[in-house]
Amino acid sequence: MRHTISVLCDDTPGVMTRVSGLFSRRGFNIESLSVGHTELPGKSRFTIVTTGDDTVLEQVRKQLQKLVHVIKAWDIKQTEAVEREHALLKIQVEDERRAELLQIITAVQARIVDSSGSIWILEVTGDTGSVDNAFNLFMDYHILESIRTGKIALERGPSRAMKK
Repeated sequence: MRHTISVLCDDTPGVMTRVSGLFSRRGFNIESLSVGHTELPGKSRFTIVTTGDDTVLEQVRKQLQKLVHVIKAWDIKQTEAVEREHALLKIQVEDERRAELLQIITAVQARIVDSSGSIWILEVTGDTGSVDNAFNLFMDYHILESIRTGKIALERGPSRAMKK
């Protein structure tokens, strides 16, 4: 089963090592890891996507909660959250396929963020399925490079981050 775990922590050196090390020791692969500053000064938030048994993952969540500098760790239910990924793709554009490519860009709500002659850098943002779909559609073109952020997520309604 796929899980999205959110971790609120102090923004201090070594926190990422301790968090990722916990997953490694328990034999869990981290499919996606995104970290960023929050609205709280000196605090960061991890969004971790992993797969595993519910019971064992609950144990990992409890162990995360015990780590130094971790304030709170919780599982985010997909049905109760807004999830997004961000991707950049560098594509070699052939003159005869420009119009076709522009139609796909419009259809997947992508954006051209840079164009240097025949090389375009596209930006795609959406849920995981939308970004996957965009990548599939752009595969028919010459993708030179690409990168994805991994999932970030916020639960709908009041914040759970500071509730104990």
